[in-house]
Amino acid sequence: MDAYRRIADRIAADIAGGRLRPGERLPPQRQFARRHGIAASTAERAYGELVRRGLVVGEVGRGTFVRAAPTGPAGRALTEPATAAPVNMELNYPSAPGQSELLAPALAPMLRPDVLAEALRPAPAAGTAAAREAVAALLATPGRRPAPDQLLFTGNARQAIAAALASLVRPGGRVGVEELTYPLVKEIAGRLGVRLVPLAMDEGGLCPEAVAAAHRAAPLSALYLQPTLHNPTSVTTGQARRRQLAEVVADLGIPVVEDRIWSFLDEVGGDPFAAHAPDLTYVVDGLSKRVAPGLTVGFLVVPPHRVEAVAAAVRSGGWSAGRFALEAAVRWIGDGTVGRLVAAKREDAARRQELVAEHLRGFRVRSDPRAYFAWWELPAPWRADTFTAAAAARGIAVTPGTAFAVDPRRTPDAVRLGLASAAVPDLERALRALAGVASRAPL
Repeated sequence: MDAYRRIADRIAADIAGGRLRPGERLPPQRQFARRHGIAASTAERAYGELVRRGLVVGEVGRGTFVRAAPTGPAGRALTEPATAAPVNMELNYPSAPGQSELLAPALAPMLRPDVLAEALRPAPAAGTAAAREAVAALLATPGRRPAPDQLLFTGNARQAIAAALASLVRPGGRVGVEELTYPLVKEIAGRLGVRLVPLAMDEGGLCPEAVAAAHRAAPLSALYLQPTLHNPTSVTTGQARRRQLAEVVADLGIPVVEDRIWSFLDEVGGDPFAAHAPDLTYVVDGLSKRVAPGLTVGFLVVPPHRVEAVAAAVRSGGWSAGRFALEAAVRWIGDGTVGRLVAAKREDAARRQELVAEHLRGFRVRSDPRAYFAWWELPAPWRADTFTAAAAARGIAVTPGTAFAVDPRRTPDAVRLGLASAAVPDLERALRALAGVASRAPL
């Protein structure tokens, strides 16, 4: 377990045991770090983890305060009874009915000793010829099919993001991101020693003028974007806006890391941003959402002149994919298993979005009928931290907007609802309970 999570667990235990009371102020992060002999960045991440869990609230200029007791039987700060069983709407791993039965046949032949011996050998960053051909076909859209020799492979999509950024940005460099972004990108940036620059969004996605303005202020080394089913808002940037963004990055010479991990839910299969800026764009995708998180592979489509540089970053980071996972992926793609899982998950996501529309009608919820998440802008006077704590008191885990905000001074009073992991009856029960909580003023 990461050190910051262990520290957060200890503080959470102090809150649960009454050693830290609601309203009590935690030490400043640097003081906490010195007292416990840890890095300031570790203390910052531990405090951030406590905010994410809804246990503390950070107030600019005042400090960090205990917000609520934990959700166990010792007491509930917001007096709501817990639901029959916890519902985790932070996790977001879709699973199709009969998924294991679909996946098993392709794995069975790999257990033969001769096949297994080959599958257990290390895999290079470029994978295998069969993997490159299979994934190039998988990622093809009506207007673009990546060349197999542009493909690299990592253990998962997060590692693909890290490898692309490590190859593009030196420590201390600036990376432009949407003002609400995938939380793990903040962790990746911290580990690489790069600074994330929040860029304004509107209903159509990232604003091109925001990119140009940030670059004029101080050069951006790269952009990280989610133009298809943006996490957390579900916004899909239209092709006209993508062309505008492509013109800006081409004019300024800014490389782009395009995250397409949720793009498989887009049945129309619109072309990626890379179709408009192929020489500048590094496309990230993977199998964790299409197939399963436990046996996955990350994909990187790299501009031809940069393949070796990014492959070197994959090797130096220890991010290469396992050959067993590559061989399984080739078989699942080739026998149609991935296609069947994708079709089932598209139907499942649509059904879950219908439940959101039904139970959260009348609230300000931004989502897409195809997405596995929803962005709920909370009604006043609810704040993200108090609502997260109230949800936790009902046995429901949601992700506060602070987890996605790049600028800590501009944190939205919103939560992201991950719809994929909970069973449908549990999801429906949780949505009904959350609507009831939001309809009443916080205590």
